[in-house]
Amino acid sequence: MGIDDLVNKGKDFLDQNKDKIDEAIHSEQAEGISDSALDAGAEFVKKLAPDEHDDKVDGVRDTIDKSIGNE
Repeated sequence: MGIDDLVNKGKDFLDQNKDKIDEAIHSEQAEGISDSALDAGAEFVKKLAPDEHDDKVDGVRDTIDKSIGNE
């Protein structure tokens, strides 16, 4: 089985399960997990970047958060 076969199987799986995947991404559980991961990632970046970029980091975090979970 080559890479192309694996990619095609992955595409088929996504096509067959779009509704279930969308439901899982927008679930309460996904919201909690994504909030924790995004908070940790944002705090890490803030420690590395100059303080003047904190607002931009928070904005990116919030934009991503709107795409995942149910809020």
